[in-house]
Amino acid sequence: MSANVIVALAGNPNSGKTTAFNEYTGSRQHVGNYPGITVEKKEGIARVDGREVRVVDLPGTYSLTAYTQEEVVARRVLVEDRPDVVIDVINAGALERNLYLAVQLMELGIPVALGLNMIDEARKQGLRIDAARLSQLLDLPVVETVARTGEGLKALMSAAVAHGDAKRGAPWKPLEISYGPDLDPVLARMVERIEAARFLTDKYPARWVALKYLESDDDIRALGRAAGPLAAELEAMAAEVARHLEATLNSYPEAVIADYRYGYISGVLRQGVLTRHDELSQRLAASDRMDRVLTHRLLGPVIMLAVLYGIYEITFAIGEYPMGWVEAFFGWLNETASAALPDGLLKSLVVSGIIDGVGGVMGFVPLIMLMFMMIAFLEDSGYMARVAYMLDRVFRLFGLHGCSVMPYIVSGGIAGGCAVPGVMAARTLRSPRERLATILTAPFMTCGAKLPVFILFVGVFFAEQQAQAMFALTLLGWGMALIVARILRSTVIKGESTPFVMELPPYRLPTLRGILIHTWERTWQYIKKAGTVILAISILLWAAMTFPQLPEDRTAAFETQRAAVTAQKEAAEAAAEKGDAAEATAATAAEEGAEAAAEGEKTDPFEEQLAAIDAEEAAAGLEHSIAGRVGIALESVTGAAGFDWRTNIALVGGFAAKEVIVSTLGTAYSLGEVDAEDAGSLAERIKADPHWTPAAAAALMVFVLLYAPCFVTVVAIKQESGSWRWAIFSTVFSTIMAFGLAVAVYQIGTAMLGGG
Repeated sequence: MSANVIVALAGNPNSGKTTAFNEYTGSRQHVGNYPGITVEKKEGIARVDGREVRVVDLPGTYSLTAYTQEEVVARRVLVEDRPDVVIDVINAGALERNLYLAVQLMELGIPVALGLNMIDEARKQGLRIDAARLSQLLDLPVVETVARTGEGLKALMSAAVAHGDAKRGAPWKPLEISYGPDLDPVLARMVERIEAARFLTDKYPARWVALKYLESDDDIRALGRAAGPLAAELEAMAAEVARHLEATLNSYPEAVIADYRYGYISGVLRQGVLTRHDELSQRLAASDRMDRVLTHRLLGPVIMLAVLYGIYEITFAIGEYPMGWVEAFFGWLNETASAALPDGLLKSLVVSGIIDGVGGVMGFVPLIMLMFMMIAFLEDSGYMARVAYMLDRVFRLFGLHGCSVMPYIVSGGIAGGCAVPGVMAARTLRSPRERLATILTAPFMTCGAKLPVFILFVGVFFAEQQAQAMFALTLLGWGMALIVARILRSTVIKGESTPFVMELPPYRLPTLRGILIHTWERTWQYIKKAGTVILAISILLWAAMTFPQLPEDRTAAFETQRAAVTAQKEAAEAAAEKGDAAEATAATAAEEGAEAAAEGEKTDPFEEQLAAIDAEEAAAGLEHSIAGRVGIALESVTGAAGFDWRTNIALVGGFAAKEVIVSTLGTAYSLGEVDAEDAGSLAERIKADPHWTPAAAAALMVFVLLYAPCFVTVVAIKQESGSWRWAIFSTVFSTIMAFGLAVAVYQIGTAMLGGG
């Protein structure tokens, strides 16, 4: 018996699969992405009866067709990694629908164990499930569980591991269902041809491959075309049976196959597996009662907006304290590094490029963590699905599909998401036009990368209305996304909207452990990005803001000024020593200045002059650098929106990643300063800069919200739309639109507020 067992966790979305995974693995888990794609990959280690079990959390799917990226990933992991057993976590309250995935797993032949999760809620709904009878009929382990409390999970894992041990080494035994007189004969012929040619049978069962050809599975067809000439024959057979079904039943193979699978499930459940108690079923479930209020046509949207507003209020009310601690830490680090390192490029790189650049981004971790925690609570409770349900009514008015809601939310519709998985999530839309409109507008949401920029400027210029300002930015993102989608759907991507049916999971009380794990996963991703991508870009931008350095003649001019001031200072001190009354005054002033400087107050006129020369040289060096020249060149255009050359540098860097805007501003202001002890935080430096006004800050935030997506998102748009044309369109159109709005905000704001 092997000490290492691999168990895959499968299940429908909202079945409690992830909660079970967290319970099994706790802190012994690893989160990442599957190679080349953004679907989340989770693995962890569990201990079962003294044995080490590697648990792989598959993406939540409704089936194993190649319809969504998650489904393709799930079945590839099953086929290529060959786990010892699959635990299918089933929502017992929706047993018939959830068994559809289980049937497909059994058709694949892999050993399966079923977890009847949320069995307590199923009982409250009046359902009685005979787990032993179901186990007997399907010939696999079936265990009742409540993942939320951990009930039954240990027994389920033990039964699954034992089932995997019993099946280990034996060939997979696929379940065979009859698909009726129209499909069974052609299935038999296809299986015969596939087995004779050993066509894809090194990984897939022959009957399963034949079924996928009948279901027009693009992924299997692409693999088949690369595998050999039999692919064309199988496609022809599938096309022939499709024409036959169209002529005789006015249907198509995929629908017939689904009907027979549900027929098989219904047949199983009617053999004493599932019974419903009428007196209990008539009782209104708690979720239904809650939905009467939370998804009410009028009350629902009001509550939804209040919840969103409450998230921002709580975030800013509580988060400013830990945020101050983190800023103080980076301030201390700045001073320590400045004191420890000799003047030169290395000191500039460490202090300005790394500490001030990355520190500017890391300072927002406490606020973002708080926001992630509250969003995790909403997701785990089932409320986020209600948000999607309510917004569907609005989306139809703008030519979008209800399924567009989730890509928007994933992209940052509830602040803190990411546009890359949001764009990828648009794959669930069947209509190419609705999918394209969603892909092009999802990046308008307030993703987590934009949050540091908003938090920074909202905190400086709208300190009394922080929550209101963040709330307004979020609504602006939604509003612009819908308006642009309406424009696109009325012009370049016309077409009718398709109908939408959405499953609403029952409400659940999230577990503290689940919330903490989800919060940490997202926060850690943010920290890792700040420590890797943002660090690398910060260093590159530091180099762009440092080189080329000032020519010798300009450096010599500053040195001459310093020498002149130093000579004056020495003369004043010498005169004081000789007792010259007139010059003694200057010397006294110099002594007082020295004493004040020792106390942290720079009132020495000579020292002030020297500091001014240093600052002027630093600013001249920044302007002379590559980035400075680019920023100044853009200033003639962007000045209409209130952007100076420093802001231009940051916004250009923001094309790589939006977090870079803050880190670049931190570096730019740091390079412009020469006294680390007097530098202060980035917020203080921006507040002290006369260029910045509330109107300029508002214009910048509007621009950052709407301008070109980051580079990774642009690549994702190209992949999902299939054309660089749409990726370039998104970049150019968004930037022009964002700039036009920023100019309007700045000009109107300046006129109303008089520049500040």
